[in-house]
Amino acid sequence: MKKKNSKPAQASRRDFIKSSSLAAAGFFIVPRHVLGGQGFVAPSDRLRVASIGVGGMGGGDVRGIFSSGKVDMIALCDVDDTRAKQSREAHPKAAYYKDYRVMLEKEEKNIDAVSVSTPDHMHAVQAMMAMKMGKHVYVQKPMSHDIFEARMLTEAAEKYKVVTQMGNQGSSGDGVRQMVEWYNAGLIGEATKVWSWTNRPVWPQGIQWPTTPQTPPADLDWDLWLGTAPYKDYVGNLVPFNWRGWWDYGTGALGDMACHIMEPPFRVLGLGYPKSAECSVGSVYVGEFQRGYFPESCPPSSHITLRFDRPGKEELEFHWMDGGIQPTRPEELGPNEMMGDGGNGVIIEGTKGKMMCSTYGANPLLLPTSRTKEVSVPQTEYRVPGGSGGHYNNWVEACIAGYGSEEYKKLSSPFSVAGPLTESVLMGNLAIRSYDYRIPRAGADNQFDYPGRGIKLLWDGPNMKITNFDPANQFVKRNYREGYSL
Repeated sequence: MKKKNSKPAQASRRDFIKSSSLAAAGFFIVPRHVLGGQGFVAPSDRLRVASIGVGGMGGGDVRGIFSSGKVDMIALCDVDDTRAKQSREAHPKAAYYKDYRVMLEKEEKNIDAVSVSTPDHMHAVQAMMAMKMGKHVYVQKPMSHDIFEARMLTEAAEKYKVVTQMGNQGSSGDGVRQMVEWYNAGLIGEATKVWSWTNRPVWPQGIQWPTTPQTPPADLDWDLWLGTAPYKDYVGNLVPFNWRGWWDYGTGALGDMACHIMEPPFRVLGLGYPKSAECSVGSVYVGEFQRGYFPESCPPSSHITLRFDRPGKEELEFHWMDGGIQPTRPEELGPNEMMGDGGNGVIIEGTKGKMMCSTYGANPLLLPTSRTKEVSVPQTEYRVPGGSGGHYNNWVEACIAGYGSEEYKKLSSPFSVAGPLTESVLMGNLAIRSYDYRIPRAGADNQFDYPGRGIKLLWDGPNMKITNFDPANQFVKRNYREGYSL
């Protein structure tokens, strides 16, 4: 017979377990991987990073990533010992490699993430190898050399569920977020045109490939530097900076600056793939009425026009200008007021007004500029701590928290965003290269026709294909040298 007020056996057992657990709490903590269930990987408060390309801009990336205070630099990789020296001295305990493939294979179990800061033609293969290993990646802009590569990296980030970020630090700045809030508040109405420009290139372009080969420096592994590109003998004035002006390695002024300058209007207007591209290209004349033909080199200047369809809205016309070409000054801008930052900038025209910013989305202004201080809109966009200076930490925190976390959702330039932006940037280069495509003229010796000039290239974004000029499609995807693949 039960005693009065006695508890059922099941309840007594629960109380016993509860009291026992509370007592045990003073002696141990249940690991998070146990609490999280099967397959849960407990996050660490440290991120173990391997960096590919650690001199120049790569050295800056190493410093920026390490400055978070939560990163251990496990391994460094560079094909140029002299350029790598400063990073190696700063991280003497980090293993050092010349071949990124060897590094990733040997360090796979020791690292969580990889930064890629090499010339453009190597970004995709290096990032893809890391992602296939389940490593988070930070990749310098542009995300890739080719449109196809950008699409593959974007899809891989989701497939392998890794944290990604492109190195366009302005995307973490307050300026672009302010512009989003202005636009969403209707201060300039519906956007109709975008003008963007840069003073790049600031390296030689529109020139002939050097004809005299040289001996590579002893501290540079030339074959590894070439990587995916076709083999050529070493020439001077290429490494470490001027490779940007050659199609085998770089992506010209567009690749260097458009990911910084085109990003604000892309974010503000929520753009996707363009539907068409056309261009005009600056010429270099080598004699009277004799236009130089240098298909290996990016042009000295260009003007790209992209057009975007937007559901329920009018077509958007998006202009890019480089080589010092700039749009006409808006009437709303005073005669002594600077347009953009002088050499670079963005203007978004709307049905009710205009707004402008400098490189990286900095110094956003409504036009006329006096209007900027006259209006106030609610802050609705997340602000990255430290602004553009917090871009590295924005990625580090997301890596530590993991794919899909709240920190992940606060990323400024994950591949889901950076991929379509990069593809649109590279559409400009596809138009430029199509402009220089030539075929022998029938019945004429040493004369050529240029069927890619004076036309509009129609782009099928989902299928990555030009539909009205098939020769252009050869520039969507490169063939790699043996030993390299996605």
